[in-house]
Formats: sequence, C-alpha cells, structure tokens
Amino acid sequence: MTRRVATIALAALGLLVFAAPAMAQQYPSRTVTIIVPYPAGGPTDETARHVANFLSKKFGQTFVVENVTGGSTIIATNKVAKATPDGYTLLLHNLQITANVTLFKNLPFDTEKDIAPVMLVNKNPLILVGRPGLAPNNLKELIALMKKERLREALPGFGTTGHLTSALFAQEAKVQIDFIPYRGAAPAMNDLLGDHVDLFVGTPTSIVAHVKAGKLKAYAITSKDKSPQLPTAESLVDALGPKFEIVYWQAMFAPAGTPAAVIKTLNAALQEAVSDPGIAKIWEGEGFSAFPKNQQSPEAAGKFMTSEIARWGQVIRDNNIQVTQ
Repeated sequence: MTRRVATIALAALGLLVFAAPAMAQQYPSRTVTIIVPYPAGGPTDETARHVANFLSKKFGQTFVVENVTGGSTIIATNKVAKATPDGYTLLLHNLQITANVTLFKNLPFDTEKDIAPVMLVNKNPLILVGRPGLAPNNLKELIALMKKERLREALPGFGTTGHLTSALFAQEAKVQIDFIPYRGAAPAMNDLLGDHVDLFVGTPTSIVAHVKAGKLKAYAITSKDKSPQLPTAESLVDALGPKFEIVYWQAMFAPAGTPAAVIKTLNAALQEAVSDPGIAKIWEGEGFSAFPKNQQSPEAAGKFMTSEIARWGQVIRDNNIQVTQ
C-alpha cells in the first residue's frame, strides 16, 4: 500500500512539472487590459496603444488600453496593485510612479512590493523651452536673466516630471522659479505659446514642431548629446553636470505575485515590440528610443526603478516639494 501511494504521489508530481510550462504557453488565453493613468492622446497612452496593437497581433488575443485618470496616477496604480496577479491586468506608467513614493506619505499600496516591473519600454530626453517673446537666446543668457528676476514656469501639475526636473535645475543653477500648475500639459503649453508664462519642460513629442515653427525657444536638453531636431538646445549635462542626464521613461508593470513564466512571456514579447521597425519609426519621429538590450530584463527594470525612487526622493526632499493627496 505504501509503495502504491508513493507511485501515485510521484506521478502527480510529474504532472505538475509538465503542467507549469503548459500553463505558461497558454498565456494569454483571453483579453488583457493595459491600464494607463493618463487621458487618451498623451505620450504614455500612445505608447500603450502601439504596444497593445503589437501584442494583439503576436498572441492572437486582444490587448486593450484602459485610461484610469486622477489622483496623481495613484488610482490607476492601485487598481493594478490590487488586481489578480495573473498577467491579465497590466500597467503602462512612467517616472511619476517612482516620484509618488516620496511625494505621498499614505499610498494605498507599496510600490516596490505590490508592483512587479516587466520591462523598461522606451525613453526620451526632456527639453527646456521658453515663450517666443523671452529675451535670452541661449542657456547662458537665460540663467543670467533668472538670477536677476523670477520667471514663471507652466507645469502640467505639481510633482510631475517637468516639475521635478525644473526644481533640480533651479537648485543647481542657483535660481528661483515661480511654478504655475495647470490641469495637464495642453493648457500649460497654450499659455506658454500665448506669452502668458515664461518656461516649460516637456518631451520632444509636444515641443519640436513649435520650435521648428519659431513659436518657442529651445534652451536646453537633458542628455549628453544634442538633439538633431533641436540644434539650439544645449546639453544640461555639459552646463550643470551629470545630474542632468535625465530621461522621461515608460515601463510595463504587473501586480506582484504574477507567475514568473507569465512575466517572462510578456518580457520576451515586449522586447520584440520595441525592436519592431514600424514601432521604432514612429518613436523616432516622437523622440523616443528603446532602452539598450542589457536594460530590457525584468531585473534591470527593478534596479532602475529603485534608483529612480532614490534619485527623485532626494530632489523632492531637498526642495520641500509637497503635494496634497
């Protein structure tokens, strides 16, 4: 009897061993939802839709984008953190998810414990631009003016990527800026174009066309290399040091506890997506690029996320940036 029980137990164990790969191969077997914490039409939403289209074709299953806005992206992040960890609810987010760790004291989730990085998807530098009627014609002249008078910078909101980058700029350049918050980038950009505010920090997607049309002045870029699209934008790394090698990045996340096999399947598919010629061409026009191959693993995404939490946490504390929840 004992031998029979042992035989049955071993057979059951063998079935489990073979079942695990089979389960991984079956993913996805139904619709997958990619949650975006911003309205439709923005850079994070557009990236999510490019990726969703690619994944839908690759797997023969529907990947849909759901826009869950509000609460400084906390509502959307919480929805994913509390979702069933099976790979059918994902999050496409950006730098904001790491800044929120320090900005908000009572998050309804633990960012590092409840959210699992799947992959760093894409990145681009940020551009410091000024209104068309602003007198300075280069970064040196701009900083000189800012040491004499306080300029007004339009923000998509407090605690956003542009706000944190500009706070670091003010800190290192030893100038003061009056930050004017708006309900999103579009109204902030409209007031800048109308000469009602002085400065704005954003991604090339929303800026390049206005600079080329002579409607904005491009002063600086947060990268070592200058942009061929914006030759007047000087490198902030050269001007103010290595702290200003800053990228606006986007990444895919899943609820913590999602099976490793599912994370691996998603990561492999995303690596295919970011190297797809069609997607690469679209991103090139928007100023985006994929992360290097050695930064495309889930482990690399986790390390990068931890470093970004520390980096922006320090900027937030140094500048006493506070956002009410």
